[in-house]
Amino acid sequence: MATATAQLLEDGWLQGGIGGIMRSAYTAYNDLLSKRDTRMDGWFMMESPLPTTVVCLVYVWLVKVAGPRFMKDRQPYQLKNLIIVYNFLQVLFSMFIFYEIGMGGWFVGYDLRCQPVDYTDNPTSRRMLYACYYYYISKFTEFIDTFFFVLRKKNEHISLLHVLHHGIMPLSTWVGLRYTPGGHSTFFGFLNTFVHIVMYFYYMVAAMGPKYQKYIWWKKYVTTLQIVQFVAIFIHAFQLVFRECDYPKAFMWWIGGHACMFFFLFADFYVKAYRQHMAKKTSAASFVKKIVPCFLPAVDESNQLSNGKMNGHANGHANGYANGHANGHANGHANGHANGHANGHVIESASSETADVRSRKPRKEQ
Repeated sequence: MATATAQLLEDGWLQGGIGGIMRSAYTAYNDLLSKRDTRMDGWFMMESPLPTTVVCLVYVWLVKVAGPRFMKDRQPYQLKNLIIVYNFLQVLFSMFIFYEIGMGGWFVGYDLRCQPVDYTDNPTSRRMLYACYYYYISKFTEFIDTFFFVLRKKNEHISLLHVLHHGIMPLSTWVGLRYTPGGHSTFFGFLNTFVHIVMYFYYMVAAMGPKYQKYIWWKKYVTTLQIVQFVAIFIHAFQLVFRECDYPKAFMWWIGGHACMFFFLFADFYVKAYRQHMAKKTSAASFVKKIVPCFLPAVDESNQLSNGKMNGHANGHANGYANGHANGHANGHANGHANGHANGHVIESASSETADVRSRKPRKEQ
């Protein structure tokens, strides 16, 4: 297509306003490609941003249009074991990428204040190059989170924030990988993969059921970790405004801008959740559970797994504790009515019904 457009331009077929715009755009596109890191020429999905863009658009169409339409008249799929395996593999993949980015630079001498990109073919630089490519691939494996939402008919979890986060990251990573595969901006991927290790480990344990959920008491700190991540990336990127560094300033703004955008989106979500919490006067733990799965999938703590936000559907236990749902023979009284949607909590029934019904034998006639 690019060759055909170039030929039309050379032959003078496209002149005037539209032709001038197309000529300028084509020239700018070629100039941009000429500045690419040629070490990745011929790599899968690396020749042009078009394939990545198409995949991202297809992802949005699948999770917002085609998927919900396909599941409309179908029962939710039960994917518990599959989701456990997926989370386990994501933990391993994130650990691998974190280690490789570290060994490619951050564990072996990278400077937090200023780190230029090494475009040579030395072993360490090459290792960082491959690590960045693995990080790019991981952005596609994260799409599976949303597919689980669709197949479980958890469409309410496919929010604008969720789709924006997953839909933008592959293309954003492609740009960084193609032009700066190393150096200062890799701090983003280095820190992000560490967060993913923690997140996916948490979801894997939660997916195993109430027997293991008691070991993830630290889940409320996951949200704090997310916020700290974006703040750290923002500060690390924009420190270059105040110091001289042989690193492209455009990518400083690119990375810092992403951190800033996601921070404010997350903060907006947090504030709305807090206001809702105050309006409903729900418990603090319930509020935490609403904001933890903002960017990554969570797990339904009931007997069925949703790989999404915990909805706390009662099935005889809530968050690892028995809820004592009355079944007509629970020691003669009902001690807790599950509301089925209180984000992992059981609301005690306001009235406790007495069920102490004693059976008596009829008296014999004299």
